[in-house]
Amino acid sequence: MGKNFLAWEQNASKVPFIEKEFSLRMRALSEKMVLHVTEAGEGRAFIVASVPRKVDAETAARAFYTMIADALHDKRKEIVHERIFGSLSVKTAVLRERNTAMSEWQIPADGPVTYVEGNPPWGEGLAGIIIHAVFSDSADDIWTIMDGKSPCGRGWRRNGSTYLMLQNINGSRENESRPIQVRRMLDRAERILHENGASYGDVVRTWFYLSDILDWYPDFNKARSEKYGEFGIMPGPGDTRLLLPSSTGIRGDTPSGAAATMDLMAFVEKAGRPAVVNKLSSAAQLDAFRYGSAFSRAAVIEQPDVSLIEVSGTAAIDERGRSLYPGDIRSQVNCTLDKIKTLISQEGAALADICAATVFVKRPEYADVFWKVAAVRGLENLPAVCVVADVCRKELLFEMDAEAVVRKEKT
Repeated sequence: MGKNFLAWEQNASKVPFIEKEFSLRMRALSEKMVLHVTEAGEGRAFIVASVPRKVDAETAARAFYTMIADALHDKRKEIVHERIFGSLSVKTAVLRERNTAMSEWQIPADGPVTYVEGNPPWGEGLAGIIIHAVFSDSADDIWTIMDGKSPCGRGWRRNGSTYLMLQNINGSRENESRPIQVRRMLDRAERILHENGASYGDVVRTWFYLSDILDWYPDFNKARSEKYGEFGIMPGPGDTRLLLPSSTGIRGDTPSGAAATMDLMAFVEKAGRPAVVNKLSSAAQLDAFRYGSAFSRAAVIEQPDVSLIEVSGTAAIDERGRSLYPGDIRSQVNCTLDKIKTLISQEGAALADICAATVFVKRPEYADVFWKVAAVRGLENLPAVCVVADVCRKELLFEMDAEAVVRKEKT
């Protein structure tokens, strides 16, 4: 790679579906950073760059994006969803290093990027990067989605079906209330989807980043539920089919300054094919929409070679919707992992099948607790980015969302 401050080690990994795991040791800083590249079926991969200990943000971004560009170039893949978690104060430096590395590898760097204020546990800097990439075998199979003159997402086709990923969608206008911004944001998403041959009913996954979430989460839920009712996806009395997307709703400021910013993924099935998207409930937790939060516990996209499980933000909440283990971070972490394990086991998946995750801790010192619990459970190599952020209830100290892949046997 020609970078004299980098020393590379490539080790075989026993974690299922993790094709490569790189340990990058910074000789000058004696720090460790980890990049996971997980093949998620033919022509698709998840890349997770995590920074478990303090490293200068510019140095970390330069090193990670050099590795990411290498991995993308090597596998001829293009980014279709990219999220960066870090302090807003380092955004300019991180994006500069990103664009430089991409340019050196002749990889387009003008696609949409979601930058979320997700402070690392040590305070200020870069916490990590999560990328979803697909094989670029044909220019017609991957394209940039535009909102007017601005890129706002990526579309691609796989196995005859269409994926649409929208990023950085908000409804911010000066002096408008936060609930009105939410309604405008969702209307904007619906319009862009409609312009691209889809609708909000095709949405399988959403990520909501809310400024000061604890101040207005009930108002956010009310606005979202009202719009989902207008979109025709809110469950009614006696409904047996769950149409709500899986979702994460977490505190996170974005550079726009909007009260709410969202990413989403929609899936449009090939005409004439049977339904391949399932929305999951869990025996271990009450459906979230029954206590006012309009999302499903997980969404599953069935493809011939893999099942992709989109796991919603999950916390220590029981079968009646009550928060568990107040003040006990270790128990909340274990409980959350148990809930996710129970949920994805319906699809034949285990925690080791997670290919990308975001871990949210309320206090910086809780990050070490999470990784210690994860190690005890054999998850020390979990491809996760850990950030400090408020969860939707003040008593909840921990939340985790994830994407998991289950490979299918060839017939």
